[in-house]
Amino acid sequence: MDIISSLTDMQSRCLAERAAGKRIAFVPTMGFLHEGHASLLREGRRRGDVLALSIFVNPTQFGPSEDLDRYPRDLERDLAIARDAGVDLVWTPTPAQVYPPGYATWVNVEGLTDVLCGASRPGHFRGVTTVVCKLFNVVQPNVALFGEKDFQQLAVIRRMTADLDLPVEVVGMPIVREADGLALSSRNVYLSADERRQALAIPSALARARALAAAGERDGAAVLREVRAMIEAMPDARIDYVQICHRATLAGQARIDADSVLLLAVFVGRTRLIDNGPLLAGA
Repeated sequence: MDIISSLTDMQSRCLAERAAGKRIAFVPTMGFLHEGHASLLREGRRRGDVLALSIFVNPTQFGPSEDLDRYPRDLERDLAIARDAGVDLVWTPTPAQVYPPGYATWVNVEGLTDVLCGASRPGHFRGVTTVVCKLFNVVQPNVALFGEKDFQQLAVIRRMTADLDLPVEVVGMPIVREADGLALSSRNVYLSADERRQALAIPSALARARALAAAGERDGAAVLREVRAMIEAMPDARIDYVQICHRATLAGQARIDADSVLLLAVFVGRTRLIDNGPLLAGA
């Protein structure tokens, strides 16, 4: 496994691999890897001749009051997980390499970024799409893998990739959960023991919503009332949003159908957690 810090060195290496006819699979991350990331890497190993991983805490997707400085980092642990997954290339750029002095170009996807996390975190998706576009330009992947836990992010990246005619297959991978149902997230480390217990209201609320839909409930407002009540019963939980949306357009839906996805963002203490899931079996 080669660890590369230089942007130009990484780009040259990836261009050489492509010129040699190799298929590059790519997993972009902000590090502090967990089993969710490892599942992406294992699938990438299956899909590519060369498996590339980036570890970069992207400053432009954090707001001024968000957790950039305290975002968890553990490079040695990340590298051990990468080795176990069979990664060939690890790229660890610095912010100064990705955004050199005078940097002035941004990628913005309209519409999809105006709702949900985009409404709660102004500028967040401009940072995400810009950095992913730059990462794609450096790594030159044939296929890139992203987790479906960041459901809106995945939709936005797919839209950007299609609109800019980027020759990258964007693959979404299922959410990986703890044994108790909590979606794996690098930010879970922030939770105290009691907050961790309260956070279980999120997957429990998702399960309740699916059960209601399976029993024939199609009124989105009725489902959302039950979901909100379960989360608001937790003393340290504060809902950012709970919405039922169309899986492709992210438009809000009053009636539940095969394309309906429940998306949640909830603060538990100071920690913002997101989760989602389809409401009908087989969707």
